[in-house]
Amino acid sequence: MDVCEICGRQGTPLTRHHLLPRSRHRKARFQRLHTREEGLEAIALLCRSCHSCVHGSLSEKELEQSYHTVEALRAHPGIAAFAEWLRNKPAGFQPLFRKPLPRRR
Repeated sequence: MDVCEICGRQGTPLTRHHLLPRSRHRKARFQRLHTREEGLEAIALLCRSCHSCVHGSLSEKELEQSYHTVEALRAHPGIAAFAEWLRNKPAGFQPLFRKPLPRRR
């Protein structure tokens, strides 16, 4: 049975999370640091709740630069706290996410 790579829950439908965001593939920095194959093959299987948490917590640029491995995502304080909370919830449980606040620049 498939398991979410962030929270470890079983029995929930999994989504494909590109560890190197596809929106960044055409950027010069990405092309200097990664090959096209790396960008397309670096995928994690996450439950919808964890996937939403990742994209709600980090920008595409942050994902590319600092959080492009499952280990790095698990180490992020907000994602780690969410995964710990979610870990013991039943398989069909879907938390409600409120709209994130605008990011300060």
